Amino acid sequence: MRIPRSTYRLQIRESFDLNAAANIAEYVRDLGADWLYFSPLLTAEAGSDHGYDVTDHSRVDPARGGEAGLDAASAAARSLGLGVLVDIVPNHVGVQTPHQNAWWWDVLTHGQASRYAEAFDIDWEFGNGRLRIPVLGDDSLDDLEIVDGELRYFDNRFPIAPGTADDGASPREVHSRQHFELIDWRRADAELNYRRFFAVNSLAGIRVEIPWVFEESHAEIARWFRDGLVDGLRVDHPDGLADPAGYLDDLAKATGDSYVLVEKILEGDEQLPTSWATAGTTGYDALADVDRVLVDPAGRSALDELDRRLRGTDSTVSWSGLIHDTKRAIADGILRSEVLRLERDLGRSVEAVEADEGSAISSTADALAELLACFAVYRSYLPLGLEHLHDAARLAISHRADLTDAIGDLVPILSDPDHPAAIRFQQTSGMVMAKGVEDTAFYRYTRLGSLTEVGADPSEFSIGTAEFHRRQQLRQASFPASLTTLSTHDTKRGEDVRARISVLAEIPGEWESALDRLREAAPLGDGPLEALLWEAIVGAWPASRERLHAYAEKAAREAGNSTAWDAPREAFEQRMHDLVDSAFDDPAVTAVIEEVLDRVRAAGWSNSLSAKLIQLTAPGVPDVYQGSELWETSLVDPDNRRPVDFDERRLYLAAIDAGAHPPVDESGAAKLLVTSRALRLRRDHPELFSRYAPLPAFGPAARHVLAFDRGDVVTVSTRLPLGLELAGGWGATSIILAGRPVVDVLTGTEFPGGELRLVEVFARYPVALFVPSELLATGSTVGS
Repeated sequence: MRIPRSTYRLQIRESFDLNAAANIAEYVRDLGADWLYFSPLLTAEAGSDHGYDVTDHSRVDPARGGEAGLDAASAAARSLGLGVLVDIVPNHVGVQTPHQNAWWWDVLTHGQASRYAEAFDIDWEFGNGRLRIPVLGDDSLDDLEIVDGELRYFDNRFPIAPGTADDGASPREVHSRQHFELIDWRRADAELNYRRFFAVNSLAGIRVEIPWVFEESHAEIARWFRDGLVDGLRVDHPDGLADPAGYLDDLAKATGDSYVLVEKILEGDEQLPTSWATAGTTGYDALADVDRVLVDPAGRSALDELDRRLRGTDSTVSWSGLIHDTKRAIADGILRSEVLRLERDLGRSVEAVEADEGSAISSTADALAELLACFAVYRSYLPLGLEHLHDAARLAISHRADLTDAIGDLVPILSDPDHPAAIRFQQTSGMVMAKGVEDTAFYRYTRLGSLTEVGADPSEFSIGTAEFHRRQQLRQASFPASLTTLSTHDTKRGEDVRARISVLAEIPGEWESALDRLREAAPLGDGPLEALLWEAIVGAWPASRERLHAYAEKAAREAGNSTAWDAPREAFEQRMHDLVDSAFDDPAVTAVIEEVLDRVRAAGWSNSLSAKLIQLTAPGVPDVYQGSELWETSLVDPDNRRPVDFDERRLYLAAIDAGAHPPVDESGAAKLLVTSRALRLRRDHPELFSRYAPLPAFGPAARHVLAFDRGDVVTVSTRLPLGLELAGGWGATSIILAGRPVVDVLTGTEFPGGELRLVEVFARYPVALFVPSELLATGSTVGS
């Protein structure tokens, strides 16, 4: 198995296709990355900017460059010694435009008689033999038409089964004869009869556990490996699969046991199953570690008090209580159809605990929803993780003693790895977690925005250096080839936005004062959301008006407290947009923003450089998200898929390689220096990264140092930079290295080894990367 030393992720789409990727392969090589890492490549919905809505597994998307584009990108990578990693989507397919998906179109045409009916997870009995499609604006069929042998509902096209429209029947009559039923989109929450990706009606789940479905949906992927085009895969959302472990075994056979990563969010101390055929996760867990060690724990109480005041409460909001309620609301709301499908999968066991006939919800469905709300991790993998089910049952009973009997009846069934309801429960718990936590609670829990990031636990405010070191030693010992990251296409805020927001924990009083003035100048009437929006504006500044308006709308609607996607409140949203405009148009507001920026800008850059160097040199395989070698100030998608100016980055890199030492300023070139030197070191000298050992600092500012020894590489970084400034700087603080000369590859400065004073180490940058002097004397390419 070929294992990357680092990766560089590119978002492949029509505006930046595989041919464009081939053209920047040389830049990626010069930067120091070891593999090109592509977003999904198979044919997706026309116009898709992300590629997770695959409509045809049999070919590379022509809009993304097609087969020739993949050949070109792979050839460019091979000529430069780069590997290729590709993101794949086994859980679901795009069905927004039915005629683009041949499998789905055939099911709509022939119903249960279709060869492809088995590929989709459809409850035909619940739909009275018909597949429910939620596209109508209401329950009326008056706007149906027959055009060119198809049923049309405005721009929506649907097939007509053979022999069902030959007698001059009306569109309504023809519709009644089809194997599908068009329904009001609002009915999807409770009445849908096919499994989806989360609550996205246009993404239908497929059953890759069925051998022929796996084979046909992975034939093109397997070809990439046979033809030597691709070296590894990133598996999107394995938690949605009926049998993730079995799927990974099948994938290993299809790819010749190649390098495979899984997009898996681990909660707390949860560990990835060691029985899985995978090298590790896509790195959200590492992201959380790096962020937390750069947050000042001293700011917690003041920010908690600020949050209480913004909410108008006397007690600190409980994260566990908040997510219980948001998850329960999701289970009762947009994912109710999944809960009811679970209830049907229980079969006769439902009758034993079902509530009275007139009840709005049976005790079985109620108990299922409560168990899902109380499940502490994304899912179990029975028999692995059975303890999580029992923990959820105990917690559910503590919340709802009236459901004790119903929960007691469910647990034995949901503990059986072979029971259909147990399998589906495992697929569903991750849906409820993702929608209830990432897409709702993350926008309601706003005491410090940098804490609410994908894969992170916002209730964990910060960690100390000892805990950080413990987690890295565990990664080194367990999954050393797991990816690490700081920004992805899924992150709510780019890494440098979070780095700047984290500085607010060092000056909570100043932030509270500034926030009060901002709220007075542009009142919104939703304190927690105001904090979230102003943190985002400060964190991403300078940002365009358009980007901030888009973020504000998404954040407010995802939070769902003052407005919502399905019921926007016009007056509130107008005030929200006025708030954003005030940042540009109101001199008083702009002055407050600039005042805050003057306090946090330099410290944020310090955090950014520290975070980047730590991520790139700590255990794991570091991934650099496209463009993040300069300041990455994106907000939530689609903002984080904006085009990248690679010409600018080439120019900066050429200047750095020519000997420039860029200042830490708006350009971000200092971050490019850090990124290129660390990546080149990992690529060209992997033998230097042989261990992980904490490196202590000594002296008055020791708490402001995070340092570790990787064998023959030493990383030294600054943390809590404002506190360091207030304490009077480094003073006599030092670290002790072996008594041999070393070079900081970031500056080229040589040190004698032994005790090094940090005031000298950090004379130019807040980070340093030491290697033995003889390494550069042998002509290493690290510094050029």
